[in-house]
Amino acid sequence: MKQILLIAAGGTIASKYTKDGLEPGIMAAELLAYVPEAKEFCHVTAVQPFSLDSTNVCQEHWLILAALVEQNYDEYDGFVICHGTDTMAYTAAALSYLIQNNLKPVVITGSQKPIDLEITDARLNLRDSLRYASDERAHGVNIVFGGKVIAGTRAKKERSKSYNAFSSINYPDIAVIQDQRIIFYIDDRSRIRERVRFYHGMDSRVFLLKLIPGMDGRMLNRMAEDYDAVIIESFGVGGLPSYGEQSFQDAIDVWCRKGKKVIMATQVTHEGSDMEVYQVGKSIKERFPVVEAFDMTLEATVTKTMWLLGSGAKGEAFEAGFYRTINHDILLAE
Repeated sequence: MKQILLIAAGGTIASKYTKDGLEPGIMAAELLAYVPEAKEFCHVTAVQPFSLDSTNVCQEHWLILAALVEQNYDEYDGFVICHGTDTMAYTAAALSYLIQNNLKPVVITGSQKPIDLEITDARLNLRDSLRYASDERAHGVNIVFGGKVIAGTRAKKERSKSYNAFSSINYPDIAVIQDQRIIFYIDDRSRIRERVRFYHGMDSRVFLLKLIPGMDGRMLNRMAEDYDAVIIESFGVGGLPSYGEQSFQDAIDVWCRKGKKVIMATQVTHEGSDMEVYQVGKSIKERFPVVEAFDMTLEATVTKTMWLLGSGAKGEAFEAGFYRTINHDILLAE
C-alpha cells in the first residue's frame, strides 16, 4: 500500500465560518476523517506546517513546502498538499521549479467549499488527489481539481466560485479522474533520467506590470531601484506603446543597463505572445535583450523568474534557463 504524506496548509478546504467570514480552522487529521475510503488504497500521514488563507501565501511558504517534501522524500511514495485556491496556481508553478526531475507525485488540491459542508467539492478533490498520488504512473507537480490533473506550470484559476475553477492553459490536461479511474493523456515518466533535485531560493524582487491604455514609462523608472526583474503584461501578441514624453523604450534601456531582467508577456490567456508580428513588439525585441514568455502562464512566468534569480542566474544563463522546458511550462520558444 502506498505511503502518502498529506501536507495541510489551510485554504477554503479547511475553513470554518466565523463572524468575519471564512477562515482556516480545520486541522490536517480532521481533513482525513472526511475521506475514510482512502484507507482502501493508501496509508496517509498528515502534517500541518501552517494554516493560511492562500491570499497570505508567498515565497517563504513555497520554500517551506518544498523543504517538507525534500525532508520526507525517501519515506513516502507521494505527497498531497491541501491549499487555498486563490494562489494555488502560483504555488504549483513555484514547486515545479523548486522540485525538479521528480519521479514521485506532488499533488496540490483544495476546494471552493469547506470540507465540513454537506454539499462541497472538497471531499471529492481530496479523495481524487490521494488516489492520483497513489498511482504508479503519477509523478511531478500537478494540481488535481474538479476531476482534472493539470501540470503545475499550466494551471490557472478561471472561475471564482464554480467547482470547475481551474483550467490547463495552452497545454492538455495530464489526466482525468472518473469513477475512481485515472485516465492518462500524457505519461512521460520515461523522460526523467536525472535524480530529483531540490532548490532553496526564490527572489521576491519581481514585479508584474499590467499595461493599460495611456500608461507610459514613468512607472518602470520608479521601480528600477526596488526590483530585480519586471514582467510586462502587454497587449495582444506583445508590444509597447511609444506615446508620451516618458517612453517605455527609454525606461527599458535603463533597466537593461543596470543588468536587470525585463520579461515580456501578454494579457491574453490563451495562445501566448509573438513579438515578431507587429512593429511595436519587434522593435523592442531587436533593440533590447528582453525575454519573451511565449505560451507560458503568468503564474509560471513570475515564479520561474523568481526561481532563476534566486538560483543566481544572470545574463545569458538566465535566458537559457528561462527557455528550458520544465514540467511542460513552455513550448513555443525557439
